[in-house]
Amino acid sequence: MAVAAAAALTLAGCSSSSGGKKAEEEAAHASAGKADTPRMTVALVTHQAPGDTFWDTVRKGAEAAAAKDNIELIYSADPNAGNQANYVQNAIDQKVDGIAVTLAKPDAMKGVIAKAEQAGIPVVGLNSGLSDWKKLGLLEFFGQDESVAGEAFGKKLNTTGAKKIVCVIQEQGNVGLTQRCDGVEKTFQGTTETLYVNGTDMPSVKSTITAKLKQDKDVDTVVTLGAPFALTAVQSVGDAGSKAEVATFDLNKELVKAVQKGTIEFAVDQQPYLQGYLAVDSLWLYKNNGNYSGGGEQPVLTGPAFVDKSNVDKVAEFAAKGTR
Repeated sequence: MAVAAAAALTLAGCSSSSGGKKAEEEAAHASAGKADTPRMTVALVTHQAPGDTFWDTVRKGAEAAAAKDNIELIYSADPNAGNQANYVQNAIDQKVDGIAVTLAKPDAMKGVIAKAEQAGIPVVGLNSGLSDWKKLGLLEFFGQDESVAGEAFGKKLNTTGAKKIVCVIQEQGNVGLTQRCDGVEKTFQGTTETLYVNGTDMPSVKSTITAKLKQDKDVDTVVTLGAPFALTAVQSVGDAGSKAEVATFDLNKELVKAVQKGTIEFAVDQQPYLQGYLAVDSLWLYKNNGNYSGGGEQPVLTGPAFVDKSNVDKVAEFAAKGTR
């Protein structure tokens, strides 16, 4: 059974491969010439949950870098940390030239990352794991300091007149999401409550938020940690007959439109396209030039940046292309 499971995971990882001609065509608009260096293979392994469109933007950035750098990109994802670790092991077994990985649950990834390093495979981090990337021996990290982003979010809420908020966490155990809510609570001057939902079941997310708003009429702002959950929270506000505002972390095309319409108050953008692009490109730079950003000591921060009525029209142009 173990052999069969490993084989299934290997097949799943390979079936989601991208790069080559398809990636080149999709990313042509972002490429400034193509490398003539020997073909590389890079594995990008994330904790993406099914249906979470945030990761489509991460992957699009990674594919653009892969097309430019003559890289075959193998993309695999699973919110289950054990399965994510198995995908990293598959990449090691396939003797890839580099691995880019998210560390939403760093303890579960520690052992397999050590194996990659023992095999001489460079590993970089992106999106989740800023507090742990150096401890785990990664070369570089590209992403947002979630605690700093949360604190900035809380300060922004203080300017909106919010008094009582509920911070919705869609995945228990995800350190980055916890850091966001903790950061918000640290700087927000009103009352903060945490609400856990099952992010893989959107109808359940909707009903849980609706029930909370019906039960507590004092909640005047719902804070979500991803664009799909923000859009669902807007529906919950309507269903509950609430006057609560919705503000969120992260963007997608629909979320940008919602900010333009005013149904979402504001969003924090961590530039996922940039995270995917820089992570893959950094492995090419390391292999071919010996470069590594931050000197192995400092992360490369891609956020936070606020998107609200004042600047959303500028962002919308790029969001429509899937790059913001």
